[in-house]
Amino acid sequence: MIDSHCHLEMFKEEIPDVIQRAYDAGVNTIITIGSDIESLDEAVKIAEQYPMVYATVGIHPHDAKDFNEEVLKKIFELSRHPKVVAIGEIGLDYHYEHSPRDVQRYAFIQQLELARQIGLPVVIHSREAFDDTVAILKEQNVHKAVMHCFSGSLSQAKKAIEMGFFISISGVVTFKNAKKIKEVAQFIPDDYLMIETDAPYLAPEPKRGRRNEPAFLIYTAKALAELRAVTVEDIDRITTVNVNKLFRIGELPKGEIAYKIRNTLYLNVTNRCTNICRFCVRFHTDYVKGHNLRLEREPSARELIEAIGDPKQYKEIVFCGYGEPFLRLDLIKEVAKWIKDNGGKVRVNTNGQGNLIHGRKILPELAGLIDSISISLNAQDKETYNRICNPSNPDAYEAVIEFIKDAKKYVPNVQVTVVDLKEVDIRKCEEIANSMGVKLKIRHLDQVG
Repeated sequence: MIDSHCHLEMFKEEIPDVIQRAYDAGVNTIITIGSDIESLDEAVKIAEQYPMVYATVGIHPHDAKDFNEEVLKKIFELSRHPKVVAIGEIGLDYHYEHSPRDVQRYAFIQQLELARQIGLPVVIHSREAFDDTVAILKEQNVHKAVMHCFSGSLSQAKKAIEMGFFISISGVVTFKNAKKIKEVAQFIPDDYLMIETDAPYLAPEPKRGRRNEPAFLIYTAKALAELRAVTVEDIDRITTVNVNKLFRIGELPKGEIAYKIRNTLYLNVTNRCTNICRFCVRFHTDYVKGHNLRLEREPSARELIEAIGDPKQYKEIVFCGYGEPFLRLDLIKEVAKWIKDNGGKVRVNTNGQGNLIHGRKILPELAGLIDSISISLNAQDKETYNRICNPSNPDAYEAVIEFIKDAKKYVPNVQVTVVDLKEVDIRKCEEIANSMGVKLKIRHLDQVG
């Protein structure tokens, strides 16, 4: 895991023990934040001393009254250090107002301009100052940023995400009465989520009241995993990828052919598809739950079998990925038979155009090989389907309906899915599903995996 925001210099002579406890708790990277004149050099020195630590440099709004040209020059000089990954924490704080608001805004703008000039992302502090913060970020044309220790509303989180900013969740999400932050934490799309301790502040439950430290990041990860119905492993992977992308540290994962989410293994057999659905996640990111699904080449059956290992260790194994699995029907039949022969369960996620693709009814060939199938219905009629899915065959919708009807004959568990776009009439889709005797699952836009 990565603690994306803490203040190690505040631990003074205990720093070696704090870092060791963090490492023992599964935290392999820490970003320590320079936030006032005294801490700038300290943050960089700590990062120099410990391979797992990186630093940022900036002047916190509380200390904006101390900001001047000499301080800006110092920030610039330190920013050139190879272990300095961002400018921050900078921003506005209208709660305490330790510095006058106009002074805060001036220091904020000067540091944003510096960040843009040198090409570094920014770590944003905003407390009771969201509108002014966002206005300045827009004026400065900022796109690479994280809203640290986010404490705003859901609508504010959505605005920040629309601007391309990451949202970092602290231990506050573990507090029993933190309803607003829990709502935000549930909503944040995977591609915009980070976690932090802000240590030594804001210790999470069950450590609340004690001095916080990076080792306690696990409690925030557990709370997020529960809220988002995933595993701690998933949270770790998702947030690690996001930190590495923003701060350009560590290696990003290459395209994966088998990827685990919760206790399910997904097989990414192709990136090709017969639809160009305008809501498809593959058109705006390479990642699902922190897994890179952009294939360099399509895998063989043998490679998939080797990647699976023991099928019984998973709840089910799903042919899914970034394309239409039935474009590789023979591979599905071979691998599915091996999975079933070795005690595993098989599901296929499909757009339901398998018969069109192969010019024949393919489901009889899959009898006994598939335990469940999820078919993308996506719309209540042909016109809507063609508009939002852009199928290569204009008669695809009728073929999908027939495929669903056939699936009932050969696959024990059948469900159809729709995405909750404004054009989609959910009630009519429910009626269609009920008329065919299959379950309907409603998928939320931009929520995948």
